[in-house]
Order: sequence, then structure tokens, then C-alpha cells
Amino acid sequence: MICLLGGLLLLVGCGKNETEAVAETVETLQIEEPTKPVTEEEENPVEEEPSAEVDSYQTDPVPRDKPKPVEPQKAEITETELHCTLSISCATLLSNKELLDPDKVELVPSDGWVLQPVKVTFQEGENVFQVLQRVCREQKIHLEYMDTPLYNSAYIEGIHNLYEFDAGDLSGWMYRVNGWFPNYGCSRYQLQDGDVIEWVYTCDLGQDVGGSNGARE
Repeated sequence: MICLLGGLLLLVGCGKNETEAVAETVETLQIEEPTKPVTEEEENPVEEEPSAEVDSYQTDPVPRDKPKPVEPQKAEITETELHCTLSISCATLLSNKELLDPDKVELVPSDGWVLQPVKVTFQEGENVFQVLQRVCREQKIHLEYMDTPLYNSAYIEGIHNLYEFDAGDLSGWMYRVNGWFPNYGCSRYQLQDGDVIEWVYTCDLGQDVGGSNGARE
């Protein structure tokens, strides 16, 4: 799997549903087929592993306990108001300023926060990208992105005028929700009430922020 920068996955995927055992009853006129003994395999069915195949948007299998991607064009947005927490940090740059162009160093906040954690209201059905876009607009934070049809998601190129590759070939923006770095783009992550979204800048393909197995946006 390859990490992604800017909230967009480079290689991502979905899991499969569990297989359920099916009981069969055979009746012939007034005679019932003798009951067959239950085998160990039937009593303790083996859980199938997720398919190793990527989906149509190059998404690798998603862990069973994590939310599956929801295509933005299929999302149903209601008037129900929910809440999440959003933050934006480039703290990794505090110890990697030598990697930045001198003109970019002054853009790095002294505490690393572009936006400290803030409670945000969103509508049921909205995704991570929609919330980021709206908050950046309201807070007057620079945001640059591009649409990537191949992955059916927006790709975050720059926030606060700090762009991917500004701190080397392995640098860029990643997003984390409830401590997990999704392996698919931010437009496909449909939010739930109480979610905690963190946008973080990595200088080492996620290794320096705990997201080496996630998606680099």
C-alpha cells in the first residue's frame, strides 16, 4: 500500500461481508430427510479474509472495524445537524525547517498549529473534504486542492500555503479520523457525529506522524 498526501489515497480498498451458514430442510411427501451431524466447520465457521483486490477507485481492503468509503455522488445529505472536531497541524516542520525554502519558514506557526482543535457543525451525510473546505473558507485559511477522478476524491495540495513536496519528496498533507489514517481519499470519508478529524503535515510519508500505513493526501 502507498500512503497518500492531501486527503487522497494512492492505493486503497474495501472489505467483504462475512459468510453466513445456511440451514437446509428437505421434505419428501411425509418423509423428512434424517438430520445430518453438524461438522466442526459448520459449528465454527472460518471468517473470510477481505478480498485482496482493489475496488474501481484503487482502494485496498479496508480493515473490518473501520468505516468503508462512501462515494460522494451517492451520499444523501440531510438537514440533521451533527458535530465533529477539526484541527490542522504542521508541527513536524518545526524540527525540519532546514528542508523548507527560506521564504516558507515564516509560514510555520511557532506552536505548529494552523488551526487548533475546533468544534464544527456539519450536516449528516457530509464528508471530511466538505468540512475542511468550509472551515478553511470561514477561518480564511488558504486551501488548494485538485479533483482526481481516478480515486473519486479531492486531493489536498496545500494548506496555509504549505504544499506537498515543500519539505522534500516525501512531504505533504494527511488526514486522520479518530486516530486512524484512512486508506482512501477525504471526499469518500463520510463523517459520523463526534468524529475527530486531524490534518497533519508529514515530512516522511507518514512515518513521522504515525500514519505510514495510511493514505497520504
